[in-house]
Amino acid sequence: MSTEQESFWKGAFGDEYTDRNRGAHRIASDTALFARALGKTQPVGSALELGSNIGLNLAALKALLPDARLSAVEVNRKAAAELKTHLPEVDLHVGSATDFQSDRQWDLVFTKGVLIHINPDKLTDLYQVLYTHSARYILVVEYYNPVPVEIVYRGESGKLFKRDFAGELLDAFADLRLVDYGFVYHRDANFPQDDLSWFLLEKT
Repeated sequence: MSTEQESFWKGAFGDEYTDRNRGAHRIASDTALFARALGKTQPVGSALELGSNIGLNLAALKALLPDARLSAVEVNRKAAAELKTHLPEVDLHVGSATDFQSDRQWDLVFTKGVLIHINPDKLTDLYQVLYTHSARYILVVEYYNPVPVEIVYRGESGKLFKRDFAGELLDAFADLRLVDYGFVYHRDANFPQDDLSWFLLEKT
């Protein structure tokens, strides 16, 4: 069953987000972030993004990993259609990330600015999706807070939540280890991000 948050992102607000968040400068910043975040990985031949929007992160990964097979899950149909237009080679699944099921695994499964918008009651389901479909690495790029908090998002309540997502994954799955982590400041001179923290985890 679709949550309040999922319906929100499927609709007009999600469409408006798609229109706001685009451009070559964003891909440049994403490329710099992923180059750092994946700097300690072994070769990554496949990657799955949960909550891809129009594919800016995948475009960055394509530049860094030109031979990797890329896949995506996106709930907003407008964003998914644009992704398919610009990155037709991406294996795209239109639907809920929390309900995603596949018999495949990917070397890397990741989210960027997605876990913060998930209904907290559904996070356990999404953690399971991340873990189950990862053959080796999980990357989460999100807003961090040591304890769960809710933030009013563009005047909307119940739509943005900060917490220690990586810590909860580490607690939930005993064979995960922390490989690396970092932070990107919104005042970075060349490659700013929206004060995002990233955590690279590996199955051991």
